Amino acid sequence: MKYILLLLGFLILACGSKQEKTVASNDKDAAAETKPNIIIILTDDAGYIDFGFMGSEDLQTPEIDKIAKNGTVFTDAHVSATVCAPSRAGLITGKYQQRFGFEANGTGGIGLSDDVPTMAEVFKKNGYNTYALGKWHLGSDASDQPNQRGFDEFYGFLSGSRSYFPLDNPSEDDILQHNGERVEFEGYMTDVLGDQSVTFAEQSGDKPFFMYLAYNAVHTPMDAKAEDLEKFKHHPRQKLAAMTWSLDQNVGKLRAKLKELGKLDNTLIYFLSDNGGAHNNDSKEGPLKGWKGNEFEGGHRVPFAVSWPAVLKGGQNFDGLTSSLDIFLTSLAAAGIQKPDYLVLDGVNLLPFLKGEKTGDPHERLFWRKLDKSAARIGDYKTITLDGYGSVMYNLRTDLCEMDDLSKSDQGKFDSISKVYNDWQSQIMQPLWDEGETWMDICAHIHRRLMQNKEPDYKDPWSEAYKKRK
Repeated sequence: MKYILLLLGFLILACGSKQEKTVASNDKDAAAETKPNIIIILTDDAGYIDFGFMGSEDLQTPEIDKIAKNGTVFTDAHVSATVCAPSRAGLITGKYQQRFGFEANGTGGIGLSDDVPTMAEVFKKNGYNTYALGKWHLGSDASDQPNQRGFDEFYGFLSGSRSYFPLDNPSEDDILQHNGERVEFEGYMTDVLGDQSVTFAEQSGDKPFFMYLAYNAVHTPMDAKAEDLEKFKHHPRQKLAAMTWSLDQNVGKLRAKLKELGKLDNTLIYFLSDNGGAHNNDSKEGPLKGWKGNEFEGGHRVPFAVSWPAVLKGGQNFDGLTSSLDIFLTSLAAAGIQKPDYLVLDGVNLLPFLKGEKTGDPHERLFWRKLDKSAARIGDYKTITLDGYGSVMYNLRTDLCEMDDLSKSDQGKFDSISKVYNDWQSQIMQPLWDEGETWMDICAHIHRRLMQNKEPDYKDPWSEAYKKRK
């Protein structure tokens, strides 16, 4: 009798467990049939290997790593520009920003072209609540601001960088604002943005939302909270470690709220950096050559992970050539929104690749241009050109560090890539503004030296070597 009772108990538990699994499976299926929430978490000037999921051994990012663990990590992912503003312009419009003249950093007093649709505009027209948080950097004029570019709510600032702590007399571009009204805050900007992301997720209720969560971390200035500095007081990269920890905790705060609300499984989350790490924020690029602002891999190859637990299997790496330009079209497909005929997009729908329905490279080619510096990627090969100086070519499969110039030894390959790049260049606009003589001079110097496999003599206008160059 004892063994029969034990057997009956086991069968009851097993059936109950099976029923729970069936219910959970049904819940997941139901979630997949409803429109997902879409969240883009964009960090600023982060180093290529400065997250746990990218191999960092000294920076702690347990919450961000959960996105990667429960999703897919892209190992050959790129943004469309090597500096903040044009990279964001490409991401939010899904097209090469050179198509509308937004090529240099800053906004040139012009900003995002009025006739270029944004992701937010399309999602808003299709029944989504739309939220923009954090750094905008796409224009300050009324017509350029988030509330006029498809976002129901804007909680952030217009400029490219500012203190993480309250300012006594901030400019109009530097104020923290909510839909045009100044917000006087206490504490630390990363926490304030994280708290607001939670508020918006709650306020959306049963209506799906699109959230563009653009943290200014870990862009300079290197401001960190006292308690986080204390936590990392013996760390060789103390300020960056503290800033990254705060960023991570606030990403975790949003994920925890989504889970509490029962929304996490059916939320498509992208996590990436807007460009490579900066030379002045202690970031690390690992094996990559270069950094923010130049056309080597360290300038535009970025950490990039995506999760959507209701639909996509977790714990995967995807090695195909991908771009931040893909976020727009992938998100439309996830939401079941037909691409409007008027939209010209340069991205690819990544869902078939993430689901295993397609293999290979989503992109056969990618292009970059910032004024007199440019690059083209076709398959494994990449060219970099500095106008008035010359070009180099690398095989990234065998030379990810971009040290072995093949432009002379494989002239046929170099010529074919150059032709494809020139064809692309003939279809885009001339830039509507530049970065000024000083920065163009510095960036040209950096490119020349890196093309020679030499360390630059200077990297910014404040360097003593730059001041003494003449």
